[in-house]
Amino acid sequence: MNTAASGAVGPHTQGILLMCFGVACLSANDAIAKTLTAGYSPLQILFLRNLIALPVTIAITLVMGGPSALRSHRPLAHLLRGALWVVAAMMFFTSFIYLGLAEATALIFGAPFFITLISGLFLGEEVGWRRWLAVLAGFVGVLVVIRPGGAAFQPVSLLPVATALVYALLMLSARWVDRRESVWTLLVYLTGAGALLSALVVPFVWVPVRAGDLWLFAGIALFGTAGMTMMTQAFRIAPAVVVAPLDYTALLWATLFGWLIWRDSPDAMTVVGAAIIIASGVFTILREHRQAGA
Repeated sequence: MNTAASGAVGPHTQGILLMCFGVACLSANDAIAKTLTAGYSPLQILFLRNLIALPVTIAITLVMGGPSALRSHRPLAHLLRGALWVVAAMMFFTSFIYLGLAEATALIFGAPFFITLISGLFLGEEVGWRRWLAVLAGFVGVLVVIRPGGAAFQPVSLLPVATALVYALLMLSARWVDRRESVWTLLVYLTGAGALLSALVVPFVWVPVRAGDLWLFAGIALFGTAGMTMMTQAFRIAPAVVVAPLDYTALLWATLFGWLIWRDSPDAMTVVGAAIIIASGVFTILREHRQAGA
């Protein structure tokens, strides 16, 4: 047996490692954002995150996709996608002011079910009864977490749910982008459009940035960009059915960060609801993989 060959890391393993590290980075990004909401508007946090991240994103795009990756055939599509992302990020960051990190993270995982719902009802895609059952189960999981009508219900819990809906629209809007453009083009234009659109209104909520917080803003840009880059690359080198379920490890990181920083811990109902959401999400991923015949 060739020792070097046997010790080589295959694409599946590489994809798994990249996805795990990417999810961890995005979870750190969310934890820093929650910390910053104590002193800054979510809009200002988003603007500075994108502004700092943009040069790094451009450099990554040049390395991974070459100069041609900076050219867009449909810039308006990217601008519209940027608007969706700004709205989603604004709602998600705002929810951090009132909710625990794990609870907000669990609710945003409703996005796959909104994608299925929109695809089946409005885009004319064929959705089988098994996937509809998965959507229903995911919705039940969301209801378990937010508990509408109960004593523990907070209207602000609807913000991550709305974030999941807008995020689903963002994912589906990738169809508007010219097929000749790479994922790196999408990444750099999403960051650039987010910086541009948030810059238009950030003067109305701007407060001076404290010197001691500069490293937090640098951190959110670093972890956010690194996470998106690694997760993008994971989907490029390994099958989605292998790496997509690992996105749910964000709940473990969110719970850990929530406990370490704020001594928050999800209650039993949140854990049960999150488990239902994860189970139905993983089922949806596996079902789509089988239907694709991969």
